[in-house]
Amino acid sequence: MPHAHETIERVFREEYGRIIATLIRLTGSFDRAEEALQDAFTSASATWQSDGIPRNPGAWLTTVAHRKLVDSIRREKTREAKQSQLEYETERVHSVDPLQSLASEAEYPDDRLRLIFTCCHPSISQENQIALTLRTLGGLTTNEIARAFLLPEATLAQRLVRAKNKIRLAGIPYEVPAIEVIGERLESVSSVIYLVFNEGYSATGGDSLLRTDLCAEAIRLGRLICELLPDEPENVGLLSLMLLQDSHRNARIDSMGELVTLEEQDRTLWDQNEIREGLKLIEQALRLRRPGPYQLQAAIAAVHAEARTAAETDWTQIAALYQELRRFLPSAIVDLNYAAAVAMAGSLDEGLRLVETSNRSGILDSYFSYHAARADLLRRLNRFAEARAAYSRALELTTNNVERKYVARRLKEL
Repeated sequence: MPHAHETIERVFREEYGRIIATLIRLTGSFDRAEEALQDAFTSASATWQSDGIPRNPGAWLTTVAHRKLVDSIRREKTREAKQSQLEYETERVHSVDPLQSLASEAEYPDDRLRLIFTCCHPSISQENQIALTLRTLGGLTTNEIARAFLLPEATLAQRLVRAKNKIRLAGIPYEVPAIEVIGERLESVSSVIYLVFNEGYSATGGDSLLRTDLCAEAIRLGRLICELLPDEPENVGLLSLMLLQDSHRNARIDSMGELVTLEEQDRTLWDQNEIREGLKLIEQALRLRRPGPYQLQAAIAAVHAEARTAAETDWTQIAALYQELRRFLPSAIVDLNYAAAVAMAGSLDEGLRLVETSNRSGILDSYFSYHAARADLLRRLNRFAEARAAYSRALELTTNNVERKYVARRLKEL
């Protein structure tokens, strides 16, 4: 029954973070929660094929995983203090229909927020924070995260183990931090949220460029952070940035599954509700007069959103905003984006020079977008032999099939 298999895949992407956050709250263990949820998905593969798909697949999986947790802990004869709680949980879980047992808890409004602050605790290194949150909250596989960080899978797996051990051994609480210390924790949380969004917006591998479930999850988390601290302009800027970028999703792939560049997109397909909300949010953030990198990136996205056609884009303003962003976020990738904006503002030769300067240390040698941007400028300058070489290098570096098809098409056109 292909339909059951497709549903399991969809539910995994849409519900993994929600369910795992609840299971971690119930058991206090990342590993137990992951094992129970994996067992629940295995049960779903068999049961849904024969009995049909339940009305609420997420609730079904949570209930089955919860039951497996209870049974597993009982078998291990955990300490007496835990046993009384388990008897209550066992009675509650087994006394009702598994399809209905969690209907009243289907939203779990705080569990994922608890999870992300636990994953981003300051005693955990930032690289481990991001890896653990992507694994647990985003549901990405170890292999997907490893590709995102250009790391061997074994290295990434060790990061996950270290992060979980740190949480367990240090007794890191599974809670949203107190309001007086929450500000210092937000930078890591924002980084994680935006990385989750980026994985959804430009998938590191596979046949699809977009994973809208991850984008939606990141936006939902962004909203929660804004609700928690509405006067923090970077929170508002991050939410604005994600909404403005997400508004393009329906125009980024054509009917044949081919990548459509920003310059070529049909802007009538852009989500005007997300654009209106994103523009309102960035105006709200900038009025607080505490600029930061997310606000500047949102302002750049706003300039694109306000242009009715590609030709009307104010590339001079975008270049100026990237120049300002370089003060807050100095990096080769920001330099690359600034160079591309200079080129699109009308200075192709200067733009190409700046693109190549951004990689003067060789840091972007293995970065797909550097070679793709360089190839595009060489093509526009009619330096076709060099453009072919640059596109060929970009083709070697991308692991996303949609991007591969786009670069292959450019090569064929040359």
